[in-house]
Amino acid sequence: MIEAKMPSPKQETAFMEQQSVSSFFNIRLISLVGVFLIFIVVGLGAYTRLSHSGLGCPDWPGCYGFLTSPDSKTEVALANARFPENAVESDKGWIEMIHRYVAGIALLLTLAIFVSALRAKMKGNQGTYFKHISLILCVIVMQAAFGMWTVTLKLWPQVVTAHLLGGFTTLSLYYLLWLRSKSNASQVIKARISLKAKVAVSFVFMLTIVQIFLGGWMASNYAAFACPDLPLCQGELWPNADYAQGFNLFQSIGPTYLGGLLEGEARVAIHLVHRVGALILMLAILAVGFYIFNKNKQLACRLVVVLMLQVGLGIANVWFHIPVQIAVLHNLVAALLLLHMLEVLYVLMQAKEEVDEYAY
Repeated sequence: MIEAKMPSPKQETAFMEQQSVSSFFNIRLISLVGVFLIFIVVGLGAYTRLSHSGLGCPDWPGCYGFLTSPDSKTEVALANARFPENAVESDKGWIEMIHRYVAGIALLLTLAIFVSALRAKMKGNQGTYFKHISLILCVIVMQAAFGMWTVTLKLWPQVVTAHLLGGFTTLSLYYLLWLRSKSNASQVIKARISLKAKVAVSFVFMLTIVQIFLGGWMASNYAAFACPDLPLCQGELWPNADYAQGFNLFQSIGPTYLGGLLEGEARVAIHLVHRVGALILMLAILAVGFYIFNKNKQLACRLVVVLMLQVGLGIANVWFHIPVQIAVLHNLVAALLLLHMLEVLYVLMQAKEEVDEYAY
């Protein structure tokens, strides 16, 4: 008779934790749902901003005091009486409110998985993802605050840009949670990776974030039309630009930034820096793709394809004079590019570090 092997206390604890967590939610599935939901929120936020609907509702969290954008004659009359300085534009109000509804659903989803993780932790489990989920909840709550300030501070560029970065941060955290939940994530790259390579890819990842900030700063200051031609700008290779004013992060608040308040040369400065940043980032990401090609061909190809799509959309934005559809896609593909760079960085960090045999 063969005696059954009893599990060790450590194995038993891990099994119980997995069963407890699974009884509340499937972390891999729910994190993937979160990724898609926040991706939609990012797209809706971009559409709200680019269609000039950011002040479609002058109050928060409602719209002219209603839960929906006012449509009927009675609602419109009451809304105009409540906010006489903001004439009702129902279509823009609906764009803003739909964005808020979906963002609210994302907040409720995050709150639900936080409560589930907290319950699992209170039952004595280690809570592998508890800190990560708590961070997502903190960021998304802060996002709600930035959404409110975007309206109350009348599209102040600092807040609008921070709101955009917060959306990208939430998306990245959900994607990272999904990567962590994959059982084979640490085996994607089996080759040893040097510390220098990890630092270099981390630097490119930071460059990606900086470029997203530049794109958000350009959009919030309405500088996309500052250079209507390509590769020149207003017919010149390097036109006059006011970089001090363009990147003054201490602009005074109000009364409203709808349409932008910066002078032409300041907008040119923002646009030019965004273009130069795009060129530098393109070369850097191509180098990353070349580096990881022999280590993970699928990931490298995905990264380069998304990069080329983003470059093409950036060029199309200028050639076709910033159509809303292409501009929204440009925002969404920027999010995809950030997620791919995050995945590259994650799998490289999970790989074993290469040891320099001459270091001893």
